[in-house]
Amino acid sequence: MNLTDTPAEAAFRARVRLWLQSNAPEKGSPEDFSHGYGALEGEAEERFLRQSRDWQAKLADAGFAGLSWPKEYGGQGLSTTEEIIFAEEQSKFGVTTAVFDVAIRMIGPTIIAHATEEQKQRFLPPMLRGEEIWCQFYSEPLAGSDLASVRTTAVRDGDGWVVNGQKVWTSGATYCQWAMLLARTDAEVPKHKGLTCFFVDMALPGIDIRPLRQMTGSSHFNEEFFDDLRLPGGSEFGAVGNGWRVVLTTLTYERAIMGGGHKGPSFDELRGLALAAPDQPGSDRRRELIDVYIGERMLDLLDARVQSALAHGRDPEMESSVKKIHHGRHISRTTRLGLDLQGAAGMVTDGPMGDHWAYEALNSPMYRIAGGTDEIQRNILAGRILGVPAAAKRTSTITHAREGQS
Repeated sequence: MNLTDTPAEAAFRARVRLWLQSNAPEKGSPEDFSHGYGALEGEAEERFLRQSRDWQAKLADAGFAGLSWPKEYGGQGLSTTEEIIFAEEQSKFGVTTAVFDVAIRMIGPTIIAHATEEQKQRFLPPMLRGEEIWCQFYSEPLAGSDLASVRTTAVRDGDGWVVNGQKVWTSGATYCQWAMLLARTDAEVPKHKGLTCFFVDMALPGIDIRPLRQMTGSSHFNEEFFDDLRLPGGSEFGAVGNGWRVVLTTLTYERAIMGGGHKGPSFDELRGLALAAPDQPGSDRRRELIDVYIGERMLDLLDARVQSALAHGRDPEMESSVKKIHHGRHISRTTRLGLDLQGAAGMVTDGPMGDHWAYEALNSPMYRIAGGTDEIQRNILAGRILGVPAAAKRTSTITHAREGQS
């Protein structure tokens, strides 16, 4: 793992920075749309989506979309290192590509690994240009952490399939054009072997999308009900019965990107609040700010380890799980400190986006659940990395859960 740019990487960074300076709005400018993903509604959300699509198309035209994708599918054939460099430089401007993360950073690589050539040619180019936004139909009310227990069924009907069931906690389903669906196609075999993934056109009849109002005031997550949803032949994503392997590919990329983008309130933001806030008896702000600074640097280093593993063709299972756990804890710590430094003013909200700090605090528990709960990540580390027996894993999970409640 190399934490400094090589001469070639430094040249690429300089080229990216120069292009962004000429094409991206500055943070805080009227054109800034770097904030608000998942928190906006109505006209504000439509404007955000339009700005996001325009920016993604501009990236594609300039050769900065899909940097690590193969060239034959519209990418640039570069490494994940160039992707990290671009993301680092882009984060300094008033833009974001967060609405396309599920598509380009998770489902896209899975399509490259498992889909047919015809499917790759159909889905990948518009995905890279931001013309089609994607979501995932994975979790269910009785199949969240134990995803292989999904009950949504897909039954053969001629050349196609008929889907019935329910999904929940789907990000952005109300504005997506396509979805990746995990469904049970064989109930007579062990649960991991009776699953198949499908491509779902969100315009098909038989999909009832219901937004879920969160405590932030927004409705980023949704639940869906499938009532005789008919999928045409050729909708299978990978081989029939091989859905679990396809899903694991997507989940690997999901764990890899969790924490690589939004890290919560930054050290600089919190330092500014601390300097402006009145002294509070019994507080130790210096120590708390030092912890935030250390936490940020740890996230940067863990992200570098994940990307280094990917660049060398290795599954970053251990690094991703460690980073995922630390990411959720870090955001909880920084948002709580941000509210404490403001005193009573930190509790004030106004509208669905609310105050920046209040929204971050209310949204922070999501990072310890989405992409696999803290307990699931600990079980991954315990069982697959450390070789801890299953009984010991269960005891450890119960202990951590009780500690989290105390």
